Amino acid sequence: MILYPAIDLKDGQCVRLYKGEMAQATVFNDDPAAQARAFQDAGCEWLHLVDLNGAFAGAPVNGAAVEGILKAVDVPAQLGGGIRDMATVEAWIAKGLARVILGTVAVENPDLVREAARAFPGQVAVGIDARNGRVATKGWAEETDVQVIDLAKQFEDAGVAAIIYTDINRDGAMQGPNVEATAGLANAVSIPVIASGGVSSLDDLRTLKSCGAPLDGAISGRALYDGAIDLGEGLGVLKGAGSAGG
Repeated sequence: MILYPAIDLKDGQCVRLYKGEMAQATVFNDDPAAQARAFQDAGCEWLHLVDLNGAFAGAPVNGAAVEGILKAVDVPAQLGGGIRDMATVEAWIAKGLARVILGTVAVENPDLVREAARAFPGQVAVGIDARNGRVATKGWAEETDVQVIDLAKQFEDAGVAAIIYTDINRDGAMQGPNVEATAGLANAVSIPVIASGGVSSLDDLRTLKSCGAPLDGAISGRALYDGAIDLGEGLGVLKGAGSAGG
């Protein structure tokens, strides 16, 4: 399993939200590129980037910060937030992004996901953000009646690289991930699943690793900034002996 440190960008700064609320943002670093370098120096293999303003605006807003990160590190990065058309997908991949994450358009325009996945094999992921089992879009501001597994199954044959599943009520709350729902999704589809939301301790990582589902990885943000998870130790847990489930 891969541990993905999260860099959530709001107004050019690294922040963490509490349960997806933009008004409840804690700034952890005003230099995203420096934060990315620190994660790379600590041994991470990937970075998970989110343009929070972009998710609400429907177009990239923190582009300068993302480009700064891409220039500062050698490890691959995936980005979600405000990527709603092929032109934006193409632009980010041309700038060196390893993987784009399509969330809102996966609900509103699934054909775009299929088109992007065909055009850029291995470089398109689907972001499924859910509150109480239902998919939320537009920066989590709008809830739909779409069930998580129903949405995921639409992309079984699309060639997407991964599904990033976030339980919004766990995100930034330091209360642990929704292991049951995450494992249920991973067992329901053949697409690799990355767990996100509430990963706040080494025990959480151990639980995800042994949850009985073949998870691709886990994303953690606040716990890494707060020191609740040491990145090196977290990497060791997911890479450790006995790799059943990942």
